Formats: sequence, C-alpha cells, structure tokens
Amino acid sequence: MIALIKRLSSEDPLWGAPRAQSELRLLGHEVAESTVAKYMVPRKRGDSQRWRTFLKNHMSVSAACDFFTVPSLTFKALYVFVVLSHDRRRILHVAVARHPTAAWTAHQITEALSDGEEPRFLHRDRDAIYGEAFVRWVKAFGIEEVLSAKQSPWQNPFVERVIGSIRRECTDHIIALGERHLLRTLREYVAYYNEARTHLSLEQNAPEPRPVEWKGGEVVATPVLNGLHHRYTRVA
Repeated sequence: MIALIKRLSSEDPLWGAPRAQSELRLLGHEVAESTVAKYMVPRKRGDSQRWRTFLKNHMSVSAACDFFTVPSLTFKALYVFVVLSHDRRRILHVAVARHPTAAWTAHQITEALSDGEEPRFLHRDRDAIYGEAFVRWVKAFGIEEVLSAKQSPWQNPFVERVIGSIRRECTDHIIALGERHLLRTLREYVAYYNEARTHLSLEQNAPEPRPVEWKGGEVVATPVLNGLHHRYTRVA
C-alpha cells in the first residue's frame, strides 16, 4: 500500500492527498486521507514532470530553436541555427554563420516561420543572440516565446535531441570547408531526416510520413551524403 501511494504521488506530482485517496479507493484500497498524506512523496519545487507535461500537451502547436557549433577546416567555429517543429519532429530551418548577430537570427526565424504554419509557442534559451529584433519578429507572427531557465537544457529537450542526431549522423563525419559547404551538407541531411529517417517516437516512420511499400520490385538504395546514409525504396 505504501509503495502504491508513493508511486501515485511520484507519477502524478500535481495530485494532492484527496485525489490520490480517491484513486486508491477506485483501485479497491480503503485508506484514510491522513495516511495518504503521510506517505506521499514530497513535491519538489519546479518539478520537471510539469514542464514535460506542458511540452507534451502543446506538442502540435510548438516549435523550438537553438544554436550549436561546428569547427571548420581552419579550426574556426561555425554557428548552426536550427528550428524544429515539435509536431512530428520536423526540422523547419537550418542556417550557418561565422558571426551570427541578432539581426541575422531574426531574419532566419522569419524564413523558418513564413510558410503559413506558424506555431503558437516557440521554445528557446536565454542566449543574448536573441535580441530585440528577434523578439519583435516573433511577436509579429503572433507567437508566444517560452524561455527555458538558465543552464536548463532539459527544458528544451526535442531540439537538443535533434542537435545530437545532427552531430552523430552528419557533422561528426565531415570536415566543414566553410559556411557554404557546411550549409549544403546540412540541407542534404535535413532533407534525409525529414523525408526518410525513421523515428521510434513517430511509430517508426519519418517526420514526413512514408507510405508502407508492401508490394513492388527490388529494394534499391539511394546514397545520402556520399553513402553515409541511404534511402531505401522499391522499384517496379
């Protein structure tokens, strides 16, 4: 019984003792509210479950953006800006700059969100690169910014995860000759990521769903990034 009380209070930190007691009663356990309150796991301030629940509940109307760096052939840092739609994890935009500015970042978010499918919420961190111009453009689109706490990358988990995928599956395997070369490479990867790469969280399909090819001819492979990855299809 104690273990069940602790489980309920851990998995549902927003529940109080009366709610947990009611749930226990429906599960066939008659227990006093005071007993439930005694054994409930104390709620932590800023519990991550509430943040994860917010992300989950607004998945279809949320997007996120972030920067990461890639070293060039001359060991100079190139900054990559990524915009990700939480709905089906589709990469909306990718851009590269050696010295990104607030105006450049504002221009990139404009390009990313100018297809008529603007999200309701945009998640980002508190980096100074997001200046007044960026905030002004986002507001012009009617989008509400959701800022993560300082040094809290777990509050923007989906874009952090896609950045990890880009690193492991693309940029860790190339030497960036410059901004143009890196951007060209990333655009090829993004097309593969959106149109072909499968995701367990998307019912083992791609962000842009692929039809199941039950019948057809031979399975052929189309190289991506000079054979680093492949697209597989059937041909008649």
